[in-house]
Amino acid sequence: MTAGAVTVRPGTPTWPELTAVRIDSQGRLRLPTRVLVTRTQVRPYVAPPTVPHPGPGSRGLSGSAHGACHHEPVKLPGTATPASQTATARRGSNLPRVGDYNQVVVLEAIRYRVEGLSRVEIATLTGLSPQAVSNICRRLLSTGLVVEAGKRVAGPGKPRTLLRLAPTSRFAVGVHLDPALMTFVVLDLVGRPVARSVRPLRPGLGPDQVLTEVAQEVSALISASGVEPDRVVGLGVAAPGPVDTSTGTLVRPPNLPGWDRVAIRDTLSAATNLCVLLDKDVVAAAVAELWTGAIGERGSAVFFYIGTGVGAGLVLRGEVYRGPSGNAGEMGHLLTGPDGPLCACGQRGCIGEVCSPRVLVETARRRGIGPLDPPHWDTEDEGRAVDVDHRDVVGDAFGRLCQLAMDGHTEAVQLLEAMAERFAKAAADVVDLLDLDEVVFGGPLWDGLAPVFLRVLPDLLRPSAAASRIHSVTVRGTSVGADVAAVGAACLVLDEAFSPRSTTLLVTR
Repeated sequence: MTAGAVTVRPGTPTWPELTAVRIDSQGRLRLPTRVLVTRTQVRPYVAPPTVPHPGPGSRGLSGSAHGACHHEPVKLPGTATPASQTATARRGSNLPRVGDYNQVVVLEAIRYRVEGLSRVEIATLTGLSPQAVSNICRRLLSTGLVVEAGKRVAGPGKPRTLLRLAPTSRFAVGVHLDPALMTFVVLDLVGRPVARSVRPLRPGLGPDQVLTEVAQEVSALISASGVEPDRVVGLGVAAPGPVDTSTGTLVRPPNLPGWDRVAIRDTLSAATNLCVLLDKDVVAAAVAELWTGAIGERGSAVFFYIGTGVGAGLVLRGEVYRGPSGNAGEMGHLLTGPDGPLCACGQRGCIGEVCSPRVLVETARRRGIGPLDPPHWDTEDEGRAVDVDHRDVVGDAFGRLCQLAMDGHTEAVQLLEAMAERFAKAAADVVDLLDLDEVVFGGPLWDGLAPVFLRVLPDLLRPSAAASRIHSVTVRGTSVGADVAAVGAACLVLDEAFSPRSTTLLVTR
């Protein structure tokens, strides 16, 4: 049997990427339904049902999330407007089997237009029939995901009723497992933080102890936020990669020694009774930019994450690209020149080595730039989650280095400008390879770098990126703030439940 471009050999089942995000009558996230293609028939395989949501735990800390970075984006001049700025909304389908896909297509159209949309406008934007739109909107109103929000006069005839997302109809919890600390947030449906807490990742704790603390803090934060537990869609966890998304584990993460193959997803799901998603922190950051509307609904961008390490998240035509294993964006071994300290891979000039905060702090100390506290590294014991507080030391020292640069210290400025030059080369390569229209920077250490990077990097990128001669390329800092990974972790859940994906309707190899 041949289905599109897929030839199925007799007797050999295949698992195409035909996955429908399901939302039950309560608006909760359901695990996917896949379709098993055999030689003679197509029959559904239904994954086990989701675990019911429990009540919240004891009280915890809450507060406002870290404010957004207010640096203005810089655009490189080009001869045309990027396609993402002129493209129409994602199109739906009138086929009877894709009701779930169409429902999230409509939700996405409404989400991207905060002023609200009428049913007529939804039909025009999505290509769905008026009857399909009417039925979908009726379901969304009944589940409370959208509300009627006033009327708009549009020519002769009756004013049109506007529909908007109901922000407090659903919530998601996000956790960022950084090598130095854990950040927790609760987000509403439009991606606004309603509660936040931070706890140090204490030296000497093993993964089991850390995950116990995470589960306790999640329950405490939900309780402190005042959010009804049955409105919490799930829990997202962002951590340094690589990840194995099929098992919900990390795979020998260099920045979290002792966490290899620890069952993060399953452990937290059992402890919290929430649907848990695990992804890389750089991917989560890209999802945050996309979900909160900073990257257009058809935009293509690279998000450079600068924290304990460096990494990249990719957004291609409005969808986060993860790759077959979920580890796209591992950019640590991109070569940015022949010099620099020797990397573990045996080469020099790897961006993950020459631009790591640890190396920059060590370089500054050797050059007498300071005073800076020396970093202390001791990662011999693979059984520990965090061995000593060296990551806090490096972060603090790097912050002082950035402050010296902002104060006009010549050598500090030169050191950060050299870092920006290396990132400009990497950015130009990625922009040209994938034809991107945005370069976004963020992460825990971004705010200190922003003044230097946004001053020099656009001019460095302009002559290097061929794409900038065809369309404008925007260089900016994250609009989400320093908590972008934690916010992104919560957005992972919202995105999984309420965003359409092209793979939902495609049969691929």
